[in-house]
Amino acid sequence: MAARSMAKTAVGLVLTAVMLFPVYWMVNVSFTRRDSIRRGDLVPLDFTLDHYRVALGQELPYIGTSVLVGLGTVALTMLVAAPSAYALAKLRVPGGRTLSFVLIVAQMVPAVVMALGFYSLYNRLGLLDTLPGLVLADSTLAVPFAVMLYSAFIRGIPDELLQAAQIDGANQWRTFRSIVLPLCRNATITVGLFAFLWAWSDFLFASTLNRGGGTLRPITMGIYDFIGAQNQEWGPMTATAVLASIPTALLLVLAQKYVAAGVTTGAVKD
Repeated sequence: MAARSMAKTAVGLVLTAVMLFPVYWMVNVSFTRRDSIRRGDLVPLDFTLDHYRVALGQELPYIGTSVLVGLGTVALTMLVAAPSAYALAKLRVPGGRTLSFVLIVAQMVPAVVMALGFYSLYNRLGLLDTLPGLVLADSTLAVPFAVMLYSAFIRGIPDELLQAAQIDGANQWRTFRSIVLPLCRNATITVGLFAFLWAWSDFLFASTLNRGGGTLRPITMGIYDFIGAQNQEWGPMTATAVLASIPTALLLVLAQKYVAAGVTTGAVKD
């Protein structure tokens, strides 16, 4: 048993190293001088911070735009998903099963198809190259997942608890706000994290719906400042990628416990 356990651990370490190697290589290149990048050293022998100075000097506005889009997506997703999930899970609205099936189908629609539809609509409404337009588009990816996760969590809340609140005089809105939402903390953190990550890493909607220059572009588009037809600035590009990865990595570490509890909610029936 000990030998088998050690073998499994060794295989796990090797697979983890293989999967994390691109991340390490990105960090390695970001600390390597431009003239030495092509040598492909496994460690940054010609260490430099110049790439980070360039990235911080040029890309901070784009990071700020991504933060605004991410927070806006989180707010809109929760505003739509939480009440919708409560209605589907506890109020037994007509067509609830059909709506739940539609939410599953919505997650299967390719993002590129949605982006083309949004472009045509935004062009008529004047929402191209705007932050609200990106927030709305990114929310369409997060809302179906959020409603399904919230619904699974809310179905686990005893009906007797909600009935007791209503006997005490609470209406449906007060019951939802004072009883249901506080109990959905893990689901709320999970939904918020995934919505922020989807918005933060979005490239398709950003490249399709935000064509203009300036500082309104998110960081996924800002990286393209270092890619040209004849030259690629690998150092600043990887430095920007590292800087863009830090907020999401910190969020995942801080919210890991709540996410693990949130995504498993409803997976096992009592």
